[in-house]
Amino acid sequence: MESPVVPVTQPNNQAAAPSPPRRETPPAPAAPPAARPPHRLPRSRAGGLWVVLVAFAVVLLLLLIFILQNGQRSDVYFLGAHGHLPMGVALLLSAIFGVLLVALPTAVRIAQLRMTASRHRVRIAAATHTPAEEQKPAAS
Repeated sequence: MESPVVPVTQPNNQAAAPSPPRRETPPAPAAPPAARPPHRLPRSRAGGLWVVLVAFAVVLLLLLIFILQNGQRSDVYFLGAHGHLPMGVALLLSAIFGVLLVALPTAVRIAQLRMTASRHRVRIAAATHTPAEEQKPAAS
């Protein structure tokens, strides 16, 4: 008796895994090419200086306009002193003195904090330093 002929599609040692049913899906739309990020140069001190200079020039221009528009004379009295100044100049001087009154205590406080930090660093260095390290005999 003859055995029936069976076509072999896979080796005998591998079991055939059932394949999932195929669904016809439309092809995915092609992704747009990735946009390259713009090339940025690192910031430099010179670039920062230009920004500060332009801002300073704008502030000076605004102050000049303020002084020129407030040119009428005014009497100024301060601690017994008397003078005549243009209104814009008097207001500008009062603003400058106000800033200095705020900056002076701030500078004093910063100096206090720096001195305290310096003392603290010295105390830490003294606490971590042991005299036994200095007295080690030299190797002969």
